[in-house]
Amino acid sequence: MENFITSANELMWSLTMVVGLLALGLYFTIRMAVPQVRLVKDMVGQLVHGGSSSAGVSSFQAFAMALGGRIGVGNIAGVAAAIHLGGPGALFWMWVTAIVGAPVALAESSLAQLYKHKIRGEYRGGPAYYILEGLGRQWRWLAFAYAAATVFATVVTGPQIQANAVTAATTAAWGWDPLWVGVAMAALFCAIVFGGMHRLGRTVGLVVPFMAAAYILVGLFVVAMMWQQIPAMFAMIVESAFGAHSIYGGILGAAVSWGVRRAVYSTEIGTGSGAQASAAAHVSHPVKQGLAQAFSAYVDTLFVCTVTGLVILATNSFDVLGPDGESTLTQNLPGVDAGPAWVQAGVDTVLPAFGPAFVAVAVFLFSFTTLLSFSFYAETNLAYLIPDKGVQKACIAVARVLLAASMVFGSVQTSAFVWSLADFGVGLYTWVNILALVLLSPMAIRLMKDYDRQRRAGQDPILDPDTIGARNAHLWRQVHAEYQRTGDVQAAMDHVADTAPDTRSIAIVPPRGR
Repeated sequence: MENFITSANELMWSLTMVVGLLALGLYFTIRMAVPQVRLVKDMVGQLVHGGSSSAGVSSFQAFAMALGGRIGVGNIAGVAAAIHLGGPGALFWMWVTAIVGAPVALAESSLAQLYKHKIRGEYRGGPAYYILEGLGRQWRWLAFAYAAATVFATVVTGPQIQANAVTAATTAAWGWDPLWVGVAMAALFCAIVFGGMHRLGRTVGLVVPFMAAAYILVGLFVVAMMWQQIPAMFAMIVESAFGAHSIYGGILGAAVSWGVRRAVYSTEIGTGSGAQASAAAHVSHPVKQGLAQAFSAYVDTLFVCTVTGLVILATNSFDVLGPDGESTLTQNLPGVDAGPAWVQAGVDTVLPAFGPAFVAVAVFLFSFTTLLSFSFYAETNLAYLIPDKGVQKACIAVARVLLAASMVFGSVQTSAFVWSLADFGVGLYTWVNILALVLLSPMAIRLMKDYDRQRRAGQDPILDPDTIGARNAHLWRQVHAEYQRTGDVQAAMDHVADTAPDTRSIAIVPPRGR
């Protein structure tokens, strides 16, 4: 099985994936007039001003859920793995992926908001929903493929790498037994997720900003204390990113490939995962939540991943694998696996005896919030796959238990094996989502233009789905009708959230031709 997964990963994460994702980001950047730069103020403002309702969480809570899914083991162990396999230049290509890919996150989250449903009294949505509603019944197979792949990845493959990173960090810090750490995490996870979506939103909303801020501050302090290394460090990153470095120049292809690959895993740009949290938000225009999710890609990579990479490089706590895949180009940490141990060693260089414990706590918080988001994503896609409420409820409970069991299993596996599993799961649904985004790109662009038009007119944007030709945006049509009756945006949104019936069973109208 391991050979099959390795071969499948080589195919799914080939140059085609790298070029395709960056090309899609450039396309949205041009057609949406560089929203990742000109609308930063709107991104931050949406996090501050968004509200919640009985059916949906606030924009900030949805942002936090998506950020909880994004900020995970990829921000520590993933960055270390990228540097180990692609050299320091991999960090540069992670930056490029985040900046160029931010409009992709904006597009997929806006589409998820546009085609969201109300299921069992809560807003749900994501790629499976926007594929079906935006493309029509003839594409049901693609929607089913995304939903099934996401359930598999979030319940079986993804949780294992999160738990494995936690056990590696806690073992290095305190010598704790990996199995019992995995069992304890699984028990805590079950105690939280059986509390419902709103409790999940509140929990992640409290934890994510704190953990990200603390980690960034400590990391910046470590880098600042190594200020003499900063000029040479950035020169090394840029030179190796373009194959010009004397030592790391020979692995340019690996730098690009692993930089993009780990950035996609960390930020979830193009995967559609963050879009599922976006659909739960309570906003007056889909693009508002799209902007919030685009900003989460910045927080994830430009802040958290960058801090990890700079700590590792500034303290020389890394080794780079040679082109032959066996020898190493440096001998800074011989025998130490690429992962949390590198960051622990880096922080320990400046803050003796503090690094291992602090990084272990950070890895736990990062990973655990990701696991909570995995539960939400699995439930969202099970709600799509299984319309029957009774069967759906039972399957969600089983999925939560299986997710907890995956955590225990992954806690005692090798890091190489669980990373391969994680890449396999993410690759499956990313390919499906990229195809869907290409097909739905005209609608995403119309959404952006409608938002810009209302902003230029000095209005607080509210969506009229008929204006952009979105025929299957059932909830938005109800919101706009109520807004026309009352003239109050917030009252219209609250009314629909409180009184609208479940929409999952509404017959789908074939979309207009593109």
